[in-house]
Amino acid sequence: MKYYETEFTICGPEEMIQDSRDLLAAMAGEAGYETFEDTADGIKGYVQQDLYDKDAVAALIADFPFEDITIEYVTREAEYRDWNEQWENEGFEPVFITDDCVVHDGRHLPEKPCNTMVEIDAKLAFGTGTHETTRMVAQQLIHAQPAGKTVLDCGCGTGILGIIALKLGARHVVGYDIDEWSADNARHNAVINGVGDNYDALLGDAHIVEGMSRQFDIILANINRNILLADMPRWRPLLSPSGALILSGFYASDVDALTTKAAELGLKVHAHNEDGNWQCLVFYNNENIY
Repeated sequence: MKYYETEFTICGPEEMIQDSRDLLAAMAGEAGYETFEDTADGIKGYVQQDLYDKDAVAALIADFPFEDITIEYVTREAEYRDWNEQWENEGFEPVFITDDCVVHDGRHLPEKPCNTMVEIDAKLAFGTGTHETTRMVAQQLIHAQPAGKTVLDCGCGTGILGIIALKLGARHVVGYDIDEWSADNARHNAVINGVGDNYDALLGDAHIVEGMSRQFDIILANINRNILLADMPRWRPLLSPSGALILSGFYASDVDALTTKAAELGLKVHAHNEDGNWQCLVFYNNENIY
């Protein structure tokens, strides 16, 4: 499979470079990029050649929300690399979501078992629990007590969040992602965790669930600010009367815009967490949700 390599150069205050890398990777992931490497002054992103959309790349640069940051980029054909072999050689160390919930890759096992052990074979998809936003959403999901509930995971990546929900007794999970690798990887991970019968992984964006006749008790979305604002109106009719909408993938400067949009949709803030500059918001319909 052939890839393009885009080298993004981030210009701005030194203290904002790492946060800009994280946000840029999240936004580029929404534009089809599958994996990233840090460089001295930015990141390199890799995208399948037939999925490369130069207009989408230009749009994400234009929409980048940090006013003090400018981004330059150049795209070229990437040298061939066996991405699966690279992943298999590296893997990741166990990540504890809570003291009783751990994510591991099947080769690096935790020193002691937990009640909730989730194995993730991440391939090229985002979501191993190492990122602050994934951990925060997972922690809020656990707090929401998903046993017996239905869950919608928007931008599911590896499927990690839906799999945690099912391991904790969720009745059914629907996940979707615009990246074919992610949708396939989520299905694969659900199967190896023994929850494949109750996990549906769909390929597409929010339009694929818009207008569904069913509702969900918990809706999760760990995506960038612009996608969250655009898709919240599509998710709102899918949220059950006592449901929770759990969002992350954005910064402190984005909180007001998201809470304002939620209020317009009749949702109230139930919880607000942060890890570094990354934020997580929980909205609800009913004060007695938890």
